[in-house]
Amino acid sequence: MESHQFRTKAIRYGQHRTQEGEHNDPIFVTSSFVFENSQQAAERFSESKPGNIYSRFTNPTTRAFEERLAALESANYCIATASGMAAIMSLCLAHLKTGDHVLATRGLFGSTISLFSKYLAKFGIETEYLGPDDLNQWSKAIRPSTRMLFVETPSNPLCEVIDIRKLAAIASEQKECLLVVDNCACSPALQQPLSLGADVVIHSATKFLDGHGRAVGGAVVTNKEDLTKEVSGVLRTTGPAMSPFNAWVLYAGLETLELRMQESCSSAMNIARWLAEHPKVETVHYPGLENHPYHDLAKQQQSGFGALVAFEVKGDRKEAWAVIDSVEMLSISANFGDVKSIVTHPASTTHGRLSPEERQRAGISENLIRLSVGLEALEDIKNDLARGLSKL
Repeated sequence: MESHQFRTKAIRYGQHRTQEGEHNDPIFVTSSFVFENSQQAAERFSESKPGNIYSRFTNPTTRAFEERLAALESANYCIATASGMAAIMSLCLAHLKTGDHVLATRGLFGSTISLFSKYLAKFGIETEYLGPDDLNQWSKAIRPSTRMLFVETPSNPLCEVIDIRKLAAIASEQKECLLVVDNCACSPALQQPLSLGADVVIHSATKFLDGHGRAVGGAVVTNKEDLTKEVSGVLRTTGPAMSPFNAWVLYAGLETLELRMQESCSSAMNIARWLAEHPKVETVHYPGLENHPYHDLAKQQQSGFGALVAFEVKGDRKEAWAVIDSVEMLSISANFGDVKSIVTHPASTTHGRLSPEERQRAGISENLIRLSVGLEALEDIKNDLARGLSKL
């Protein structure tokens, strides 16, 4: 399978047919598994021999999803979790301890900021936020206690891009410091951070990996065996496990990932250019635009510019809400990565629980709208956006 192309791996990798000879993939909906005898049970619990024990940490359907996603990220290991946030939490519990220091990009997803600044801070883990542009700042901010550089590239929703290769070199300056990349906005179809030097890739499988808004899930992907064991231990002990049904749904979603991303990227580029010329639009944030500050970097480390387009309308929250409330086809939802296009007002939803200072630091303005471009006809998406913009 290693010689096959991405699209083939997305369809074929991870499948282990049972004695029934099924062509589609089965779902092992079971909480536990039966042992042949007491000796086998003891061997599995002691991990001296492999095998299924309990679906919180061993399940064939979940394992199939893990194997397929690992193949798409060109990785050796993948651990599936109940959600993207569960993936981040499990990694942090496995790797960080009291007194450790984290460097993170200022444009992280709102819940990720809350996890670092509100909850990990309770355990004496300090997080410092930096911009994506001046990597000298990152080098200077490294401490002996720095154990993680956590970045989201491109960021949600402003599509800020950070140089993964250069950041990997900075992380290597400090022993046991991991470079963790949230690859949610690109998916492995557009970007493979491990090949650029990252140590860990985080996924919210809920987004583009599923692609249809059907199931919630997450994943930690890496080539580090010891780290994988630590994260697996956290999952086994604390229990944020992916359900077998969700694993089956997400596993199937990967089959069409490349095709969906290609089509959505094409439409997103067209819409971004159209919005950039619209008289009611102040700014468009999309790395595919030649005048975007991260265009060249995105071109270097991504094979596509993504399906997220953020834009600021002329006005404030009132005007942004007027646009959103006037659409008829587009979904008003906080999710993204769906075949159905979605509009969101980040300042009052995904980043609404942040303080005004935290939103300002992340660049989330009141007139900002995020668009997740789906697979509807391009003209229908544009016409619905035009309906909303005409209300201004």
